[in-house]
Parts: sequence; structure tokens; C-alpha cells
Amino acid sequence: MVYLFMKKKKYSMAYKIYSEDTVNKYQKKIDLLGYKDSYSAFIFLNVRLVSSILLFFVLLYFLKYGYIIAPIATFLYFLVLPKFAIDKKVEKRAEKLDNEAMYFFEVLTLSLETGRNLKTALEITARNIDSELSDEFKRALDEVKYGKGLNEALDSLKTRIPSDTINNIILNISQSNIFGNSIIETMYNQIDYIRDRQIMRTKARINKIPLKVSVVSVIFFIPLLLLLILSPVIIDYLS
Repeated sequence: MVYLFMKKKKYSMAYKIYSEDTVNKYQKKIDLLGYKDSYSAFIFLNVRLVSSILLFFVLLYFLKYGYIIAPIATFLYFLVLPKFAIDKKVEKRAEKLDNEAMYFFEVLTLSLETGRNLKTALEITARNIDSELSDEFKRALDEVKYGKGLNEALDSLKTRIPSDTINNIILNISQSNIFGNSIIETMYNQIDYIRDRQIMRTKARINKIPLKVSVVSVIFFIPLLLLLILSPVIIDYLS
């Protein structure tokens, strides 16, 4: 899917700065965000480089100990930016797609039960559901219209989906379509799989609640308790 090294003359400077492996690595991550711009990895890497240079000189010029702080802060910014600019967004998108998956695949199963083939059932489902997951399937079906095979388009779709749950379902659907297995039976199993995963995520969130409550208690209540204990001493000292 990556395509970033086709126009070498136009991006000759970028070639000197970044290796092909670096660009491809970031492009794969950015593809998981659902962007269609094939040069978005270059955009991100160049923005990170330029903003890091600007940050370095701003800190160096305006801070008293800028010659110490600037290189450290710039280095940390250079490392941390991808985490917040890409990785966190990928995680949020995966969660959003997971939340949309149950309804989408239930409707797909109902469409298959009427006797339609997989391609037609996908077209009807994608057309009648307004969701980001549906948009991704529409994009895959558009690729089929322009000459790709359905299974090839589904393989490409997986490179744009950051959810392991959904990618596992797409893989099983594709294999059932290739080997002539019952897709409806596959969908029943996959819906049960989604339901089990949702239960597991819900339990994980519930298990995190006591920890969050403990952290809030430490941050807010312990300082208040200390203030109450020490208040007589403080009042006596001030008086």
C-alpha cells in the first residue's frame, strides 16, 4: 500500500533525510487512521522535523538555561510526538470501530440469510449503515469495482483497520469465501466472538475502577487530610 517512493525527484530532499523503512513504518501507522493521502507519512515526518528545530531555537533563545533545556526538551518532543499524534489516535479509532462492529456484522448476517452472495450482502450492509467501519467496507467495494478481486480488497481493508478483532473477522470471512465454507455459519461464530470480546473489555474496565478510585483518593483526599491534621499547628504558628 505504500507508494511513497514513486516520485523521487519531487521528494529528493526527503529521501536524504528518511530511509524507506522509516517512511513505510509511519505510513502503515497512518493508514490505520483511515487517511487516504499516500504522502501523509512524509507530511508527518517533515512537520515533526521542522517543529523540533523551531522548538530547539525558541527554547535556546528565550530560556535562561536554554542551552541545557533545549536539546533535552527537543529530543523528548521528537520521541513523544508520534505517540500522541499517531499511536493514541490509532487506539481510539480501534475502540470506535470495535463498538461499531457488532451492529455491522449482525446486519451483514441478516443480509446473507436472505440468500445474497457475500459481495451483494456487503454492498447492502455498507450502504444502509452510517459508520466509519461501513465507510471502510465501501472503500473496499469501490476497489472491487475498479478491478480488484473481493478477497484482495478485503486483504487491503485489513491494512486500514487497527482492530485485531475486526481483522480476525475479515480474515475468516475471506477464507470462507475462498474455500466455499458456509459464510452464514462463519458469521454466527464471529458475532459470538465479538460478544465475548466486548464482555472481556467491560470486565477489564470494571477491574480498573478500584485503581482509579485509589489514585483519586491519593491525589485529592490525602492532602486534605494532612491539611486538617496540620491546621492547628499552622494557625498557632501564624497567630
